[in-house]
Amino acid sequence: MIRYSGRTILESPAQTTADAGAAQSAAPPSLLASFNGAPPPAPAWFDDAIRHAPARDFVEVRGARVEMLTWGERGKPGLLFLHGNGAHADWWSFIAPFFAADYRVAAMSWTGMGNSDHRAQYDLDVFVEEIMTVARAAGLFDAGKPVFVGHSFGGLPLTACASRHGAEIAAAITVDSPVMSPERRRDRRSRRGPLKTPQPNRVYPTWQEAMNRFRFQPVQPCDNLYIADFIARGSLKQVAATADSPAGFTWKFDPFMWKGYHDGAPHIDMSTAQCPVAMIFGEKSIFLTEKIIDYALEVAPPGSPCVMIPEAHHHIMVDQPLAFVSALRGLLAGWPR
Repeated sequence: MIRYSGRTILESPAQTTADAGAAQSAAPPSLLASFNGAPPPAPAWFDDAIRHAPARDFVEVRGARVEMLTWGERGKPGLLFLHGNGAHADWWSFIAPFFAADYRVAAMSWTGMGNSDHRAQYDLDVFVEEIMTVARAAGLFDAGKPVFVGHSFGGLPLTACASRHGAEIAAAITVDSPVMSPERRRDRRSRRGPLKTPQPNRVYPTWQEAMNRFRFQPVQPCDNLYIADFIARGSLKQVAATADSPAGFTWKFDPFMWKGYHDGAPHIDMSTAQCPVAMIFGEKSIFLTEKIIDYALEVAPPGSPCVMIPEAHHHIMVDQPLAFVSALRGLLAGWPR
């Protein structure tokens, strides 16, 4: 459904789930172990989307290479997808093709994630710069102002970008990226306690053992294991032996990237956005509460739509990919005006 200041406007369709009870249960110890390294069977729509492979390139931002994937023709309206924490650009490779006929589409991997370079230090300013640099390099501004879409953590640099560069953007859409009040953020941090000292990513002796360790964070059930398998394959890299570690396979993301990182003030960025903003949430997301939704609508620009995807947890594009595509198509068809 879509809400404007708490009022229901439109119900969004959901895909059928195999078992509603299973969706409520905890995630299994291993999502992919039962397949022994073989890809799970996938529906035709997914195989067709993956066959629509992107062009792959890199752009440089402050001395680091940023991975960039593109679909569609230059000269069409621009659409940029931004992934969440620990993820990579290919989280959008089964979503982006649905928009490639009408848009020049791009997805990027933040530095410290995917195939992008790691940095000695990360900050919000550099992530905002990565957004704008990739969008320009991909040709997303060729037809005018583009639309940016950010999932989870990706919505935080996106709202900062909307505050700083919103005059250049047609719209910003956050996907299960909650904007919390300062009080709620402080409460979460106090309940969480001090952060553990980051450690290097574990190196697994075999590719299959690493695949068997793939999990979603936050933990959630997953009916569409063919998507989990596709994402997991793009999350691993092979490493040579070092003095401190044997050869094997490990995760691509930088485990040290959040040390000393400050995420700014998302509630201020949202309230000072210089472009239209929309929010999409999973109806079963761990982040979805009435207080969070009400606060987000309170600080967002007036009239910002809030879309709920039924039967979706935090990773909406994994849980309900076709419903997500439909909801996003609906937004882009009639909003913003």
